[in-house]
Amino acid sequence: MTGRFNESVAFITGGSRGIGRGIAQLFAEEGAKVAIIDINEEALIRTAKELNDQGYKVFSKVVNVVDANEVETAMKEVVAAFGSLDILVNNAGIIRDNLLFKMTDSDWELVMDVHLKGSFYASRAAQKYMVNQKYGRIINISSTSALGNRGQANYATAKAGLQGLTKTLAIELGKFGITVNAVAPGFIETEMTKETAERVGITFEEMVKLSVDTIPVGRSGKPVDIANAVSFFADERSSFVNGQVIYVAGGPKD
Repeated sequence: MTGRFNESVAFITGGSRGIGRGIAQLFAEEGAKVAIIDINEEALIRTAKELNDQGYKVFSKVVNVVDANEVETAMKEVVAAFGSLDILVNNAGIIRDNLLFKMTDSDWELVMDVHLKGSFYASRAAQKYMVNQKYGRIINISSTSALGNRGQANYATAKAGLQGLTKTLAIELGKFGITVNAVAPGFIETEMTKETAERVGITFEEMVKLSVDTIPVGRSGKPVDIANAVSFFADERSSFVNGQVIYVAGGPKD
């Protein structure tokens, strides 16, 4: 099998479901050896089995991205198993939505830790291998919420922070043949958005309809839409695209 990422190694955090699962699937289909880490063991086992059953090479491990040692150990094992680390996708994320006056310290800290600390730890661990091989692609998953979104002071701040991290790492790592970019999804149909609908007391179908009504292309997003944008940044031929944020939301964003 040949593809854009034949023999490349892609490491995806939060790769067991939703957007991460979609990214893992696309990379595998395009020939990459895929490593997925996640804290959700049940979903991780299921996804790894599905990819293995399709004949793809997959490394999977339960890892908490907030633990630097766990992240570094997993990366070391991936390089030992697959021979390199070419693509890192920082996708792991959680939501703890609430209005500011209801938001707890824990709501704030958990979201900051997973999105920002997790992406920092993974990027710091990955760059050692990428600098040594003079090649790498780091793609951070941000969100349109980085532009501000009611009830998401923590999430919006974390995603905006990821964009700052993206641009800074692009400046620092570019000379080593490493590009760093970000994809910022709009409304995407995932397990996380289904859980959000349940929490606010509406059906998922109602949430989808409400979202579609505001999306110029007239449909909601799917994980593959984000995977396609990630694959553009990850492509070897995209070497002059660096420090950019692309909004994948079915319409223009500021």
